[in-house]
Amino acid sequence: MRSTLPAFNEVWQRQFRSSVLKQIQCFPPESTFLIGCSGGMDSMLLLHLMSDLFPKKIRAIYIDHQLQSISADWGQFVSDQCAVLNVPCIVEAVEVQEGNLEHQARNARYQGYSKHLKPHEILVLAHHQQDQAETLILRLLSGAGVHGLAAMKQLDVREQFTIWRPLLDISREQICQWAAQLDVQNIEDPTNLDTHYDRAWCRHELWPMLQKRYPKMQQALSRTSYLMQDAEDILLDVLQQDLIACGSATELDLTELSQLSTARQRQLLSVWMKGQDTYRPSFEMVERLLQEVIKSKSDAQAALHWNQFYYVRYQQKLFRLSAEEYLAEKNASHLSEQTIQLELGQKVDVLSGQYFPETAAIGLSALLLGKKLDLVMRQGGEKIHLYGRVGAWPLKKAIQEAQIFPWQRHRIQILSIDNVMLGVFTPKGFWLAHSEYCEVGGWQPNLIS
Repeated sequence: MRSTLPAFNEVWQRQFRSSVLKQIQCFPPESTFLIGCSGGMDSMLLLHLMSDLFPKKIRAIYIDHQLQSISADWGQFVSDQCAVLNVPCIVEAVEVQEGNLEHQARNARYQGYSKHLKPHEILVLAHHQQDQAETLILRLLSGAGVHGLAAMKQLDVREQFTIWRPLLDISREQICQWAAQLDVQNIEDPTNLDTHYDRAWCRHELWPMLQKRYPKMQQALSRTSYLMQDAEDILLDVLQQDLIACGSATELDLTELSQLSTARQRQLLSVWMKGQDTYRPSFEMVERLLQEVIKSKSDAQAALHWNQFYYVRYQQKLFRLSAEEYLAEKNASHLSEQTIQLELGQKVDVLSGQYFPETAAIGLSALLLGKKLDLVMRQGGEKIHLYGRVGAWPLKKAIQEAQIFPWQRHRIQILSIDNVMLGVFTPKGFWLAHSEYCEVGGWQPNLIS
């Protein structure tokens, strides 16, 4: 793998090549690389270096955020430079959602990357040492904990894809010298000078002042991020043990959670709420979950909405529900009485799931098969005489005894004919009601999904 690139500093080039060759040893042999190119100096230098080190194994992608009228021209510039280097290039236009512009642009960018990444393809980004230091400063000012101060990892293995940052230990000054010596063409995004944005303010206002006082600040902050990454790895080991003891990705046992120290409770809730997302919730949001939901009165129906999920407590468990699941009751409020016909061996879909009518030791009369049966929503106040039990009792009590979650109860439907209750479809199966239609060798709907 002999380089054809000239060396403005043989020591730096030798160190960089040695570092890259060491890092790629952890990649599968079939790995290829997708380089994120903005057209700026950092990413264009990375493109040149990667095209020299790994010809035929790289592609480039330019994400057009469509925030500036000239952004499409920048995409064309990147494409033209890739053509010179014989590197395939993708230009992907994305829509940036409303909200914090820097945050939403980053989300849109990574969604664009995800769309084009192939199996065994690694996303390569041009973040460098000053980027790392700036990230740590900004996160420190936002009140981040260990996870935030760990900043960016050189090799970031995520659920969806892997990110590699081979320039992360190289200073901005080195990159500028190398790019100039290689005559790397690049563009300048004017927003990089707009101190309205936090990172531009940090780079142009705060950074010079701090560096004047602390000349080795960049290296020191970079070192701090690596120490925080070590601390985060240790913390994650503890959190994995706590999560196994307390529950799963969708629910936590509050009795088990209460056995942990306050600090471990807070950390576990933080990483549990994060789930598969990139960022953890704020300290304030975790405190709200503790105070408003976990410590609320036992009969309260408290819920906390954060990042498209709802967090609710039922008895001694805490649940993480998608907005679709939590709000399903409101969406189903328009449903009223309907009729269905059931046949042996024919699947039927109702609100509580998919059922398969089958013969049973005790069940409904075969005379009901093929007939129009009434299916109505539970209104409240109904009583049911469950087959095999003495007397009728409130359906509400049966639901509570079966521990059907409150946010699932809207899916309960009563099956009847001529105002005679035949049974109840629930998320935990079909409940046969005692009636004149029950017989030995009859049939029942069985819940299959």
